[in-house]
Amino acid sequence: MAGPESKEIPGFIAVETGEDGGLPLAIAWTLPDGRVKHTLIQPDDDWLDSEMVSLGEYSLEELNSMGVSPLDVIRELENDHFSETLFTAGVSDDEATISRLFDTYGLDPFVELAPAESLYDDLEPGGWARARGELFGELGLEPLRPEHEVAVMLNLHQRLAPGVAPPEASPFDGRLLDGDDVDD
Repeated sequence: MAGPESKEIPGFIAVETGEDGGLPLAIAWTLPDGRVKHTLIQPDDDWLDSEMVSLGEYSLEELNSMGVSPLDVIRELENDHFSETLFTAGVSDDEATISRLFDTYGLDPFVELAPAESLYDDLEPGGWARARGELFGELGLEPLRPEHEVAVMLNLHQRLAPGVAPPEASPFDGRLLDGDDVDD
């Protein structure tokens, strides 16, 4: 596991939903070299059956045209982090959302989620959450956007684990970032 004593960058992940327990709308995770991969997610037809579906700040047209299918998200995540532990700021929310992605295809999740703060044993209780909140303000980022969540976790890791290479974030273009999109 990549902890503060390690020069390795841990895998961080964040998922955006329309509301608590809502649809998966966007996802971001780190790659071993510190880059961030992120995309919007096309909603599965079965997810849209409810009249109370919340798409957050996105339109259905935007998610369908700029997003990728849930299956493509699963395939990319499998290529990048099969059988790994990924760290998140909101374990229970992200676990429920990731489970929903996998349940759509009758699959069991192949990643395990753990709280990002568990990487830093030397921090006092609540110290990681405070530092995270301050860093959002310092960087001018939004906490509910997955690519911002992951960028903040990476930057915070760099501060708490000196010697780790600075992360690179690429602008969002609606596609999975590494260029190896499935079904191109």
